[in-house]
Amino acid sequence: MKKTFLMVAIVSLMLTGCNTGNTTIDQMGNAVLTDVLTGGQAGTSTTAATGAAVNTVLQSVLGMTGTKVSQQSLIGTWKYSQPGCAFTSEKLLAQAGGEIVATNVKTKLQPTYQKVGISASNTQVTFNQDGTFSAKIAGKAWSGTYKYDASTCKITMSGLLLNVNCYAKQNVNGIGLLFEGKKLLSMIQTMSALSGGQNATLNTIGDVASSYDGLRVGFDMTK
Repeated sequence: MKKTFLMVAIVSLMLTGCNTGNTTIDQMGNAVLTDVLTGGQAGTSTTAATGAAVNTVLQSVLGMTGTKVSQQSLIGTWKYSQPGCAFTSEKLLAQAGGEIVATNVKTKLQPTYQKVGISASNTQVTFNQDGTFSAKIAGKAWSGTYKYDASTCKITMSGLLLNVNCYAKQNVNGIGLLFEGKKLLSMIQTMSALSGGQNATLNTIGDVASSYDGLRVGFDMTK
């Protein structure tokens, strides 16, 4: 029932708030909405589209079944691949406009990350079995200890430079490490030698994160 409510809310927002002449999106939204309201009577292909749309949307919610990272699967070296984001609840995701907004957030963050020097070659984190970690953020080394609460997906990372909390989320090709906007901003500022111009650019992270309630932003990582 919760998934059905969420899907109806998101599709409604797609049709009313994102009507920019994109016929493909409108047609897909109408098909999915019809299928939701008729209980899947519109045909097998549409039912499959509904399920895929729901699953895709729920990938942008922290702590949902299927997005939780186990303690063991967290272990290893993870390299930055692209900006990441997620919402803290289905309700907040639906209010924001769903997966379309999540995609737009990543698009807005990409040039900001590039300008401050975050790339796959210099941004990574290794979580060790013994509770220690080592990381590089834009080439700046950071290490310490961590604790992971698999029930809440919360990672508490403590090191000499700073202490920070983030949340892990299972992605199709890896994991997301996601922070409150101000926490991510503070971490990058602490870890990076930034000029005044770069600091001004970095404020985009805070602006994006504060635009939506319950939004967490950070990094999508792959092994």
